[in-house]
Amino acid sequence: MSDILDFGLSFISGRAADNRVRFQVESRTRIDDDASGRTEHFYQCASCKSENTFAERDLFMDDNYDFLPIFGGEHGVVFRRKAACHDRYRQTRPAGEWWGGQVYRLVPAAGGRELTSFEEIAAATHAARPLIAVTEIGNAETGLRAVIEYPVKTMNIREHDRRYQVDTGPVAWPDLSVRRDRPVDLISLAFVAFNAPHFADFVIEAPAAVGEGGVAPHVHHYSKLVSLPAANRLFAIYPGSGGPG
Repeated sequence: MSDILDFGLSFISGRAADNRVRFQVESRTRIDDDASGRTEHFYQCASCKSENTFAERDLFMDDNYDFLPIFGGEHGVVFRRKAACHDRYRQTRPAGEWWGGQVYRLVPAAGGRELTSFEEIAAATHAARPLIAVTEIGNAETGLRAVIEYPVKTMNIREHDRRYQVDTGPVAWPDLSVRRDRPVDLISLAFVAFNAPHFADFVIEAPAAVGEGGVAPHVHHYSKLVSLPAANRLFAIYPGSGGPG
């Protein structure tokens, strides 16, 4: 990715006349297929709650659920998380069938600077600069690679031994261990953590048993743990100056 995004200024809007919905972008994932040469970008948007849109009253649905869309060049997927697992948790359609298609308003980050030392990471964190992380992962067996870009919403800093740790999400996480006809089918929701340049840990939303003995009922919960070799980079945004000088 040549330019990191300013996620605070990047949005995707629908084209449908009956609802020109607008979603804020919260992560961008590029999947590269070395075997086919195919590349596709996916944009994960902020979640909302199920609603009776434009109703006179009772704007939230009674059987409420979390609603989160991800848009790709060919397909889009919507995740609906209710209190218990259900068969409409994941719904995929051609991208043009979601709200009449998408208008992308993606703003590159002005004054983005890569942070290459603990001192720079700590200084940008303490100065309340917007932080952007880029995590690159790959799988040599499948020939799939991905770059996940996302705003760092939570950063941990420990000064005495010069440690930092990113913990943030959700992001559009691609399972590169398998091949699918449609790249969208590789995507799940996950949170990501890292505290070094060479690996990243993910906790992925998946069916999980709850209740006494963990046998029933099943819910969708961030519960599946995966640790992967990765190349992590951190950037801070210094609009108008390009740096903290």
